[in-house]
Amino acid sequence: MAEDLTIATGTKEQQYQLLVKQIEALISGETDTIANIANIAAALKEQFQFWWVGFYLVKQDQLVLGPFQGPVACTRIAFGKGVCGRAWEDKETIIVPDVDQFPGHIACSSLSKSEIVVPLFQAGNCVAVLDVDSEHLDHFDNIDKLYLEQICRLIANG
Repeated sequence: MAEDLTIATGTKEQQYQLLVKQIEALISGETDTIANIANIAAALKEQFQFWWVGFYLVKQDQLVLGPFQGPVACTRIAFGKGVCGRAWEDKETIIVPDVDQFPGHIACSSLSKSEIVVPLFQAGNCVAVLDVDSEHLDHFDNIDKLYLEQICRLIANG
């Protein structure tokens, strides 16, 4: 049975704080990673109305599209390419205020204007990245970084 995720109101930080608790409850006891990341993508999209939210999974030498919410996306991304490939290569979160200014940005949609990509680690290895796009410039900040990294740790520890 699916958890009832109530849309939180308040500041962005307050919304994330409640959403993290709801995600913890949602994935508690569920061992299937794909099911968990599918629900997390939906919860993030629903809460914040981001343009696109999804996961790319590391498969050999590339990222392969996993569960997502939003318009059709790029299916495969090479190591080090675009924002997702760079976050994988650098093993750190990347915030891009204006995707048109990011060298080598891969434009899956011309409507995406800013982006944050968070690597997901298990046993010290990057196994996926969480990619969130906005149709607004300079949409993401350190609050997004803090809580999206926390959500990725919940997945890794689940």
